[in-house]
Amino acid sequence: MVSDLSDVSVGDELPPLSVRVTRADLVRYAGASGDFNPIHWSDRVAGSVGLPGVIAHGMLTMALAGRVVTEWVGDPGAVVSYGVRFTRPVVVPDDDEGALVELSGSVSEVTTGADGCRVARVAVTARFDGRTVLSRGVAEVRLPQK
Repeated sequence: MVSDLSDVSVGDELPPLSVRVTRADLVRYAGASGDFNPIHWSDRVAGSVGLPGVIAHGMLTMALAGRVVTEWVGDPGAVVSYGVRFTRPVVVPDDDEGALVELSGSVSEVTTGADGCRVARVAVTARFDGRTVLSRGVAEVRLPQK
């Protein structure tokens, strides 16, 4: 864990984050995003399309993974780019515990731009049930000057 972001270097690990996603979270996200696809709330519909159950919205999973970066950097405005590929769903059971999503990140590159600003490239990982649910997760973060 790095406490002074001006000293960030390749290999630094971001503090991990674990988040529980419940069906109530899916309802709130659906309302905020406007994505009311029934695979995110109906076990019957999710099963009818071959899913193992109700799944979290992919963009919700991506946003949660982004939190590991924004909590580390302390300023969401310092994130200059962020992208992932969706590899498998987060299945959210109909109970009070929900699904545990484990998030982590590590600095894979630090560069200095023409403007003298340092940028850290962070590899972001999200796991559910012991398996990766996002691949190629990469965030680029503008670092404070040394």
